[in-house]
Amino acid sequence: MSLRPAFRQMGRRLAASGYSVLVINPYYRVTRAPVIPVGAGASFHGGGLVTDGPDSPHLLIPTMQAHYLFAIAENDDANEPDAKNVLRESFASAGLPAEIEVYDGTLHGWCPPDSHVYHEPQAERAWNRLLALFETAV
Repeated sequence: MSLRPAFRQMGRRLAASGYSVLVINPYYRVTRAPVIPVGAGASFHGGGLVTDGPDSPHLLIPTMQAHYLFAIAENDDANEPDAKNVLRESFASAGLPAEIEVYDGTLHGWCPPDSHVYHEPQAERAWNRLLALFETAV
């Protein structure tokens, strides 16, 4: 049996994820390089996704086709409490699925195992949510 059809199917939509400042990269990949559509994206303790500027990453949502996961650190949510609501509204308006959740007991940088604020149970939970997203959206 040839794997070519499976590889072609897999190559039709890609996935992207990012930590902290790298979170906006999937946004820009989706809109600046639409030749390979991104089917799923994830943000782990990302910040600066909703700003007052005309170049705010959340304003790119209507141009996307990707499903997203936003795993927000508790202290990031405290610093930008309205961001999650703006993201929810923006994805809903665009008709795109997005899982947006504040992970209790976490601090910015909580996902990588080598981080000094690593939170293993919540990081594992976020990782499992990412795998579920990739399973269904890519």
